[in-house]
Amino acid sequence: MNPVVIGVVIGVYGAMSVVAFLAYAVDKRAAALGNRRIPEARLHLLELCFGWPGALLARRLLRHKTLKRGYSAVFWAIGAAHLVGWGAVVWWMVRGSGAG
Repeated sequence: MNPVVIGVVIGVYGAMSVVAFLAYAVDKRAAALGNRRIPEARLHLLELCFGWPGALLARRLLRHKTLKRGYSAVFWAIGAAHLVGWGAVVWWMVRGSGAG
């Protein structure tokens, strides 16, 4: 894979992870203060749009959204989709290189 493409992918994952982490932090604070919350669908959208690693870190460090089974199921499905997607990219690259 082209090093520029790899750099862009890492940059997008990094930037969106920061956004997702901050969204979790804002939502956690709003919950503690009884203020308006960030809709769960919006948090899932951030996870889907390459923010999944930051959301995972936020769930662990902030202990936010960890007890809601329905939310967690969607969260892990999004994470699995990312992993399957990257697995497919790697498979395609290996298969396309003639090694197989």
